[in-house]
Amino acid sequence: MSAEFPFTGNIQATNPASLPLFREWAWDFDKDCFKRDSNGNMILLSGNDALQVWVYKAVRTERWAFLAYSDAFGIELEQFRGKVMTVGERRSELRRAIKECLMVNPYVVSVDKIEFESNERGRVLNIRVELTTVYGSLEI
Repeated sequence: MSAEFPFTGNIQATNPASLPLFREWAWDFDKDCFKRDSNGNMILLSGNDALQVWVYKAVRTERWAFLAYSDAFGIELEQFRGKVMTVGERRSELRRAIKECLMVNPYVVSVDKIEFESNERGRVLNIRVELTTVYGSLEI
């Protein structure tokens, strides 16, 4: 089994300087697939660019749904299905779930701001997250 986060989730660092450089394969957010260079090779990102990919994947992966990930990876959104809540309650719980999802990553120092914007029918919810990572500020 890999010793790298998020598969076992066992990187525990009290000093951010002791963490290895965070790396992740580049992701095409529009096409929802890996990005490749002109030769067809996958592109490896590092630092905040790599964390942006990790955040995107973490908030799109239901927690405990895939055996490939540790129990700490992913977000718990299934709990919202069929539950009667006001918009305020739902957003408050979603804010909590997002923060819980992201704070398992030792490279994320804090979740500073989570903002919601929905279309006029309320069918599409866009979420903007501001983070502080060991590499600095990150907005997604």
